[in-house]
Amino acid sequence: MSILDGINGPNDIKNIDKKELPALAEEIRQFLIESVSKTGGHLASNLGCVELTMALHRVMDLPKDKIVWDVGHQSYVHKILTGRKEEMKTLRQFGGMSGFPKTSESPCDVFNTGHSSTSVSAALGMACARRIRGTDEKIAAVIGDGAFTGGMVFEAINNMASIKTGCLVILNDNDMSIDQNVGGMSKYLNDIRVGQQYNDLKGHVERVLMHIPVAGEKLARGIKRSKDSIKQMLVPGMFFEELGVTYIGPVDGHNVDLMEATFRKALQLERPILVHVKTIKGKGYSYAEKYPSYFHGIDAFNIETGKTVKKQRNLSYTGVFARKLVALGHQYSDIVAITAAMGKGTGVSLFAKEFPNRAYDVGIAEEHAVTFAAGLASAGLIPVVAIYSSFLQRAYDQILHDVCLQKLHVIFAIDRSGLVGADGDTHQGIFDTAFLSHIPNLVILAPKNRYELTKAMEWAVSYNGPVAIKYSRGEAYYGLRNKQLPIVYGKSEVICEGSSIAVIAVGDMVVEAEKLYNRCLDDHREITFVNARFIKPIDTELIDRLVQNHQVMIIMEDGIKHGGYGAMVEAYIAEKGYDISVYTAAIDDTFVQHGKVGELMKLLQLDYESVYEKLCSMLEEIER
Repeated sequence: MSILDGINGPNDIKNIDKKELPALAEEIRQFLIESVSKTGGHLASNLGCVELTMALHRVMDLPKDKIVWDVGHQSYVHKILTGRKEEMKTLRQFGGMSGFPKTSESPCDVFNTGHSSTSVSAALGMACARRIRGTDEKIAAVIGDGAFTGGMVFEAINNMASIKTGCLVILNDNDMSIDQNVGGMSKYLNDIRVGQQYNDLKGHVERVLMHIPVAGEKLARGIKRSKDSIKQMLVPGMFFEELGVTYIGPVDGHNVDLMEATFRKALQLERPILVHVKTIKGKGYSYAEKYPSYFHGIDAFNIETGKTVKKQRNLSYTGVFARKLVALGHQYSDIVAITAAMGKGTGVSLFAKEFPNRAYDVGIAEEHAVTFAAGLASAGLIPVVAIYSSFLQRAYDQILHDVCLQKLHVIFAIDRSGLVGADGDTHQGIFDTAFLSHIPNLVILAPKNRYELTKAMEWAVSYNGPVAIKYSRGEAYYGLRNKQLPIVYGKSEVICEGSSIAVIAVGDMVVEAEKLYNRCLDDHREITFVNARFIKPIDTELIDRLVQNHQVMIIMEDGIKHGGYGAMVEAYIAEKGYDISVYTAAIDDTFVQHGKVGELMKLLQLDYESVYEKLCSMLEEIER
């Protein structure tokens, strides 16, 4: 029987003998590697925080005490230690266990996370609620050094220092976010890492002073009080201490005994404390240690080789974007690229390799990225801001106020738009059309295939104003290459002309609409097949023409229905008083769980078969 077999619920780890903890850590790592190799998931971050999570669970009483996991992709060990190891085989699968903390999944998951830099704010809120209620639960936030670059963290720490209630922040420092960390905070933490001699020297100096007769103890206390003590000489700035947050560290993040003792003492103090824990991302699996970015989030893989099982035949949309951006960079010297700590994920790293002086990684700071781009554009450059759809939500005010209000020539490359699958509700890119479409001056395009994406990028560079181009995750579509009309401002593309039934598809949904089109042809139905291409502005001239000789209009998009493209078309038709039956296949007012995209399409009735059934019922109703 393994040691891990003895952990089947919260707090079971407290029954494990201290001598067995190193062996338990190795069992957990092996379990993680074997599990994630089958399901895919966030491996490297979890391998790095095994001992940290073990130590935290040994000093806290769950679910009474509260642990907030920043982002949450490093919460697999927490899930295992709270009795969910058998559910790991369903990780990120449809109907299975989420890859992030979920309050609906376990009382030990106290706050839903998925985006960076939120944990300190949430934990501080819980700490203040505890003080108001008069309860005594312990509260801790676990945040990585990558997430620590987010501006929201600085706002929370500033507030925490003034509130002065007991709240433990554990900085899990592995010198990585998804890509290599950048910026001033990263440099500061690195200075602290190499300044470990401060902790040793301070202790040595204090011991020597205490042995000096009469004056020694007084001198030691004086040095502790002095703002100009050896701390400032040896550790640059001591940023946290100056703010009023007690700083401890760096602590070896793979020494359970040391962390357990440190956390236990820190949680006893009624004041804000930051414990700086140094870990190795991917620890225990050689491939993950060597390639932590690759193993940050990975599909199912072969343990022996470290290579993914899934074979991708075609370039991804991200790959198409990256190559075209480099080509445009050679053509236009005023193009610059911006990413928010996702250089590899967005493809900007390829541009940065070719044009290092024209590429900027601003860290986890989407708001800054957009206003930074506005500044570049105001000075005559053409910035391309590449951000995942779900993360672009964070920069809404900056898009509206700093870019679109001034009609600046900023190009937003919105990656992972639409359904993304296994990462679930925090990462589904289904809201971008709804929160962008009502902003004046902004033009929004959704290319139907890889070829149209490159043409859309060319068009966006030539257009004088803000442009958003949204495209999905995964393999780019290579079909409909021969149906490629030039891009003209605000004009949709009629792929096939018919009558009676009009199907208008947005972006990636053109693939599904093509299947619907072919199914209708098999039934000898007259059908017009349209690629919307421009989400904003909508092609009102085409709508005016289609309503003249079509009975039914089907609109297909993989975004939220309210505020979406279909809603705008329906509103226009209603405003004009046109007599035509319209159905929009889109996502109702809901968040979408994790699962394979195909499974989610069927669940949401966005697949062509579900839309075909709806079309048939509409035609039957008309014929009655």
